[in-house]
Amino acid sequence: MRLDRFLADALPDLSRSRIKALLQDGHVTESGQTISDPSYRVKPQMTFQVSVPAPEEAAPAPQAIPLTIVHEDADLLVVDKPAGLVVHPGPGQPDGTLVNALIAHCGDSLSGVGGVKRPGIVHRLDKDTSGLIVVAKNDAAHKSLSAQFADRSIDRSYRALVWGVPMPPSGRIEGNIGRHPKDRKKMAVVAPPRGKSAATRYRLLQRFGDAASLVECKLETGRTHQIRVHLTHIRHPIIGDPVYGRRTPARKNALSEDAARLIGALNRQALHAALIGFEHPRTGERLKFDSELPNVMKRIVSVLNRDRAP
Repeated sequence: MRLDRFLADALPDLSRSRIKALLQDGHVTESGQTISDPSYRVKPQMTFQVSVPAPEEAAPAPQAIPLTIVHEDADLLVVDKPAGLVVHPGPGQPDGTLVNALIAHCGDSLSGVGGVKRPGIVHRLDKDTSGLIVVAKNDAAHKSLSAQFADRSIDRSYRALVWGVPMPPSGRIEGNIGRHPKDRKKMAVVAPPRGKSAATRYRLLQRFGDAASLVECKLETGRTHQIRVHLTHIRHPIIGDPVYGRRTPARKNALSEDAARLIGALNRQALHAALIGFEHPRTGERLKFDSELPNVMKRIVSVLNRDRAP
């Protein structure tokens, strides 16, 4: 057996990537000899010593940014992220992110992910998508949650306000997602073999005449901008989407003045991660969390309902 696989089986609290890094950094020895090759073949009677250094301080600075914590324990957190908050630092957004806020909030309760005292971001939400996101506090939780995302045993449900009324009222959108052929900043449904396979299930929850509707979306895969791209592909883009919903649908003319004003002031896509469910990495208990629509989406739904009243 390869050494990295052998150690991953023997040390389930460490991820395969963490073990590979420990090997490459000279923290694994056998009979006093450093072994740095992950593909080193393990033979009977061998004994290995693994030295796991204390977690390094995270590079992102801790920042006291208010958070809505839905659940927290020694292994993970579930956060209800507001629209406008970027998840992870990156080009153009070096700080002021969810990661900065979590480092400040968690403090010493972070035991380290990948050898660094940082939260483990298992999945992401777009900056202007609100809702629930689960975050690991340690390697074991990160490994378990990542595996659940990979085998699609995580429950995730989104609510979206879209233009028009999808027909049939429920269905499955399937189409590879890759870079837009003309705009590299956007994603699009592309023909195989380009892109990566993607599938989204949708269900109509409420219709507001022919102008708009509220739909539920469930992800079978987790591609970049998947829901936004798939709904645009079936000609029902998300209301307020600045990237995929720029063309003003003719249905917008059917809105009342109040509804048009609210939607015009919407500075985000009307997409909300409303539910997440998973198996707790330590206890095995099945957990499920719900989040109400944010106020801005509630107000739009209320006005659209009022406009439909006789």
